[in-house]
Amino acid sequence: MERKVAIVTAASRGMGAATARTLSAHGYALALMSRSEALDPLCGELNGLAVAGSVTDTDDLHRLVEVTMSRYGRIDAVVNNTGHPVGGDLLEISDDDWYGGLDLVLLNVVRMARLVTPLMAKQGGGAIVNISTFAAFEPSPAFPVSSTLRAALGSFTKLYADRHASDGIRMNNVLPGFIDTYEIDEATRAVIPMHRRGRVEEIAATIAFLLSPEAAYITGQNLRVDGGLTRSV
Repeated sequence: MERKVAIVTAASRGMGAATARTLSAHGYALALMSRSEALDPLCGELNGLAVAGSVTDTDDLHRLVEVTMSRYGRIDAVVNNTGHPVGGDLLEISDDDWYGGLDLVLLNVVRMARLVTPLMAKQGGGAIVNISTFAAFEPSPAFPVSSTLRAALGSFTKLYADRHASDGIRMNNVLPGFIDTYEIDEATRAVIPMHRRGRVEEIAATIAFLLSPEAAYITGQNLRVDGGLTRSV
C-alpha cells in the first residue's frame, strides 16, 4: 500500500506539532504549514515537507496543496488547525477583527475543502478534521469571535459531510477544552470535572482516531475533548 499523506496547518507548536508527531508515528507522510521558522526543526525530525504560509492566505493554501501533490502524489488527510481570533467585549470588536476571524476559523476550512475534495474523490476518499473549540456550542463571552464563527464551522462541517459521504470523504471537528498550551487559573480548573488541563497529545490522539479506518462510520460530528467542561448533552 502507498504511504498515506497528511497535511497539518499551524503545525510548528502546540496541538499542531503534537498532531504531526502522532500522525508520523502512525505512518503518515507529512506536509506541514506554519508562519513560524520553528517548523523547520519539526520537519527535520519527522522527515516532513515544510511550507511557510498562513491559513488566511488563499495563495498559501494553493501552494501547500500543490507542493504536497508534487512531492507525494496524493492527499489522504487534512488537519485544519489555526491560531485564535481576537477576544474582547462583544460589541467592541471591530468589523476588521470579525472579518479576520472569519478568514482564520471558517473560510480557511472552506478554501482547503475546495482544493482537496476533487483530489480525494479521484483517489477514492479521504478524511478532514478541523480543530475547533468547546465554546462552539456553549458560547463563552471570553471568546466571542471564536464562539460565533466556530458554531458556523459546525454547520459547514455537517453540510460538507452530507454532500461528500458518497465520495468516501469524511469531515469532523474536534472541540478541545482548556489545553496545556496556556495557563488557567484555579477558578477555571475547578469547573473542569477532571480538574486539569488537557494535554496536546490527547487532542492529537483523538484526531488520529478520526482520520483512521477505525472511524470510517463517523462523519459530520463535533467531538468534545474537554475533560467534561461543557454541560449540554
